[in-house]
Amino acid sequence: MATDVLNSHDAHAHEHEHHDATKTKVFGFWIYIMSDCILFATLFATFAVLSHNFAGGPTGKDIFELKGVLVETFCLLFSSITYGFAMLGMKAGKKQAVQFWLAVTFVLGACFVGLELKEFHHLVVEGHGWWQSAFLSSFFTLVSTHGLHVSCGLIWMAIMMIQIQRSGLNETNNMRLMCLSLFWHFLDIVWICVFTFVYLLGVLHG
Repeated sequence: MATDVLNSHDAHAHEHEHHDATKTKVFGFWIYIMSDCILFATLFATFAVLSHNFAGGPTGKDIFELKGVLVETFCLLFSSITYGFAMLGMKAGKKQAVQFWLAVTFVLGACFVGLELKEFHHLVVEGHGWWQSAFLSSFFTLVSTHGLHVSCGLIWMAIMMIQIQRSGLNETNNMRLMCLSLFWHFLDIVWICVFTFVYLLGVLHG
């Protein structure tokens, strides 16, 4: 009986330590998100300062095509919704549902990155590259930094799909899915700010 009590105590202690470790990892990821907030805040501030320095080149009103940017925006917004469905599948323990919605999210995210690269290529071909003015330098820096984050998120998502296929919805994979969820929704919020302050205001006041 004493042995059973000790085993029960050890099991409880191990579970408590594991729970604390999970909380620590999630907290650490929140710190990373906060550091990314500082990065993007700096880039937005830089853009705000340089956004009217056109050096005789085009303004946002001259080069931004809101229809294409709206398609990009809808792709990213819907990908945030589909990732939410993946999280619901995770909570229900439905592996196939998680895999399906992650795949849909991945496709939408890849469409977003593809459209952004198409936009950059069009601007460069037209001669409106980052070297032309401070406005364009700050624009390319801010938007491409966000695009790079989305690309990293897609790589992370692809790895998660492989890990879930191999190991299922275990506690480790669930924690990683939660961290990726924070990251993906954070990028969605940042993009709404980019769309509003860079594209929309650029067209209205450029």
